[in-house]
Amino acid sequence: MRSRLKLLLTALSLLVAGTAHAALEVFACSPEWGALANEIAGNRATVFVATTALQDVHRIQARPSLIARARTAALVVCTGADLEVGWMPMVQSQSGNDRIQLGRPGFLEVASVVPRIEVPTTVDRALGDVHPLGNPHIQFGPKQIQLAAEELTRRLARIDPSGESEYRARLADFTKRWGMAIERWQQLGAPLKGVTVIQHHKNFSYLFDFLGMRDVGSLEPKPGVEPTSSHLNDLVEQQKSNPAKLIVRSSYQSPAPSEWLAQRIKVPAVMLPATIGGSDAAKDLFSLYDDSIQRMLAAVK
Repeated sequence: MRSRLKLLLTALSLLVAGTAHAALEVFACSPEWGALANEIAGNRATVFVATTALQDVHRIQARPSLIARARTAALVVCTGADLEVGWMPMVQSQSGNDRIQLGRPGFLEVASVVPRIEVPTTVDRALGDVHPLGNPHIQFGPKQIQLAAEELTRRLARIDPSGESEYRARLADFTKRWGMAIERWQQLGAPLKGVTVIQHHKNFSYLFDFLGMRDVGSLEPKPGVEPTSSHLNDLVEQQKSNPAKLIVRSSYQSPAPSEWLAQRIKVPAVMLPATIGGSDAAKDLFSLYDDSIQRMLAAVK
């Protein structure tokens, strides 16, 4: 009887301890932020990722399932810069979760704490789906990822002070591995420096900037507007004066426009993963960059 009571008390003490250190719930708007949250939080968090690399994150619906997951989240991590403006504000308002509202520690828009490129000087919706705060596809900027990791660490420590030492230790480990990876990517991608490229949408501008590649056009006649036959024919003509050596689309975009243009101008077209999960090889932040660079190298060779 005593042994059973002892076992019961031990089980209860473990249950109480587990409850006291229950994992934080993190709602990540896209896979890159889910992966980064796992890097920094480890077992102290359970991470839900709202979208996949096969979805256009501009055009997600605020489904009841997303609202339900946001209702219990301690932290929401999104890109910001208006990338999720079509759905995240509704998820927040319908969740009834005060912790994840705008201006609260539990709502992190990464774009607000990192430098952005392609910030327009004028904003006119007649020019298409222009992002007034700059290009939001910051997951392909190595510097931006590092700054995001640092801010995410601060937010987690503020929400969960008891885990601060662990968060900072994991950040230090990530920073070391990320710095080594950046050096490797610079060496690996050296043959891509100066390569001219046409991309379907401005998904990869940060990566091109990092590698020293040169963007010479877009398959979209205006941002967010699907390619038209007249615009594609204009790109064929452009090849005479400002030639591209590579055409790139992301994992959620139709291959038809890039393949049509590739056949006409006789340059390779390649698909790059929009984020983690966009290809079999892109399993985390590190392999996302590895795979993207390797795919372009294989194409230009």
